[in-house]
Parts: sequence; C-alpha cells; structure tokens
Amino acid sequence: MAGASRSAAPPSGREPRTAWSRRRLLAALLLVPPALAGCSLATGSGSDEPDPLIALADAARADAALAAAALAADPDLAESLRPLVDARTEHATALDAEVARLDPDRPTPGPPPPPATSQPGLDDVRRAVLASAQTASEVALGLPAERIGLVASVAACCSTYAEVLG
Repeated sequence: MAGASRSAAPPSGREPRTAWSRRRLLAALLLVPPALAGCSLATGSGSDEPDPLIALADAARADAALAAAALAADPDLAESLRPLVDARTEHATALDAEVARLDPDRPTPGPPPPPATSQPGLDDVRRAVLASAQTASEVALGLPAERIGLVASVAACCSTYAEVLG
C-alpha cells in the first residue's frame, strides 16, 4: 500500500490547487450581504419617508394627554390611569431617543395636542391605547431587528392597558 498513497504536494511544474482561494471567495461572498445590510441600517432606510417611530412617539404623547385629561375629569380613575400616563410618557421619551439616535439633527417634538373630546372617559382612553397597540404592532413588522424590541414592548404595554381598562 505504500505505492498507493498519494502525495499532498502538487506535482512539480504545476501551480497549487485553488481550493483554498475558492474557500476564501465563498466566505467573502457569504459575508458581503450582511455587511452591506449593516451599512444600510446605520444610514437609515434610504427612503424619504419619515421615521415610523416619530408617529408612535406622537401617539404616546397624545395617549398620555388623553389619559391625563380623563383623570382630571374623574379623579376616581387615578388608580387605573396614572400608571398609563406614566408608561405612555416613558414610551414617548424612549421612542424619541431612538429616533434621535439615527437622526440627531431632528428637532425636539412639541407638546401633545389637546384631547379631541372636552371630557374624555375611560372608553376614549381605552380606544386610543388599543389603536396605538395595533399601530405599533404593524410598525414592528417592518423594522430592523435592533428596533423591534422597543416597538414590540410599546405594543405589548398598550395592549395590556387596553385589556385592563376594558
């Protein structure tokens, strides 16, 4: 069997096999798409559309203002609505921070708009929070992985409050 063994060295006069360079080429080709995707995430979506988190932050401010107005109209709702006001205010702050991370030149958002109804009730707050949960769920489906956690958390929190208030 000694004569049957093959030598690992290439025959003289021929270049070494290109298997090693093929492996490098294959590895490079496999690494290019994730690298390019990472570059595109750092610069934004590339479209002229506004960041979808801006609308979510605006909705959070509006929900907090609506819940605060309902609380002012009926102080007996404090136990139910005070945590919601605090949570939605925190959501707005966190969403604004994420938008600012990708667009540091964006101006600071203004105060929330006044509630549409003069004396909102618990049902008005519940409908608004449920709509915010639905919107956040839809937005989360189109976001890059690094942003999904924040938006999914907002959606889950809003859904939970809508159930508790219902």
